[in-house]
Amino acid sequence: IYYTFFLKNMKKIIVTGGSGFIGSNLVKLLLKKNYFVINIDNLSYSANPYNLKTIVKNKNYKFFKVDINNRKKIFNIFNKYKPVGIFNLAAETHVDRSIDDPKTFIQSNILGVYNLLQSVKKYLLLNKNKLRLVHISTDEVYGDIPKSKRSSEKFPYDPSSPYSASKASADHLIKSFVRTYKLPLIISNCCNNYGPNQFPEKLIPKIIYNIVNNIPLPIYGKGKNSREWIYVKDHCEALIKIFQKGKIGESYNVGTNENIQNIDMAKKLIQIAKLKNFNNKKIKLIYVKDRPGHDFRYALDSNKIKKKLNWKPKVSLQKGLKYTYEWYLDNLNYFSSVSKKLYDKRLGLKK
Repeated sequence: IYYTFFLKNMKKIIVTGGSGFIGSNLVKLLLKKNYFVINIDNLSYSANPYNLKTIVKNKNYKFFKVDINNRKKIFNIFNKYKPVGIFNLAAETHVDRSIDDPKTFIQSNILGVYNLLQSVKKYLLLNKNKLRLVHISTDEVYGDIPKSKRSSEKFPYDPSSPYSASKASADHLIKSFVRTYKLPLIISNCCNNYGPNQFPEKLIPKIIYNIVNNIPLPIYGKGKNSREWIYVKDHCEALIKIFQKGKIGESYNVGTNENIQNIDMAKKLIQIAKLKNFNNKKIKLIYVKDRPGHDFRYALDSNKIKKKLNWKPKVSLQKGLKYTYEWYLDNLNYFSSVSKKLYDKRLGLKK
């Protein structure tokens, strides 16, 4: 009886895409902060039950295998649980895959967001509950950033790939729904994430995977492309801060101001492997043909979230990479759990 009463009064949060990389880390952090968490995920290739295996029996966690394009089911979940917040992380995110198959990205990142917004709109018309939706976007919507600049929230959008164009479209759609329908929506634009549970088609887990398996490390072009990186748990803390204190209709850049070239990232991970006495004598770097429309540099100006919401990252790049490398070594079964899904014809991951 006590638990039923406690559950009824717990604040409920919905995380779409909660079985993916960032989503699963966010789900676990929300549980630690005593929210009841509902995970909605269609379990596409990059989602993995392994990511949440430690919390599946948690009484404050509920999972639904549903696509955000299924408006009827999404609305019914909203209506049943009456959440105070929604974090939308349901998305296709791999640039190379967007080049090969843009349609999937349009369906998920644009139409999926549209259907999610329509469900929110209908829900709020029928319920007086207070609700906030935080949509997780990307720094890639700003396009290629000159070396002397960092993109603030007022920077013009200039996406280069079908992936970043689909995310930019969703951002514009959200802003229009705020203005037209007064929906309680906020956007976050984050830099590159890394950390536990990341699908190994992305740069850092891919390098770790190759180091562990004594496979040469493939680097696009000359490896000079520059990216800004954030440890995933720092990003999740920022998302919760945006949900709690962010202003409706606003966008917040989430970054570290730490940029590093891809070639230097590979070398850092090799050095960490050496410090761990891992047998990597055969590991070497190989340079592969650059992908089409490859942006040279992403760099965010994150002063707004630091000043307005009093947030700042806690984990340095060096410490975060060390934590990440150690996690993958301690969870080698993670690689085998996704081995049948690995696909990257440009960078040489095995199918």
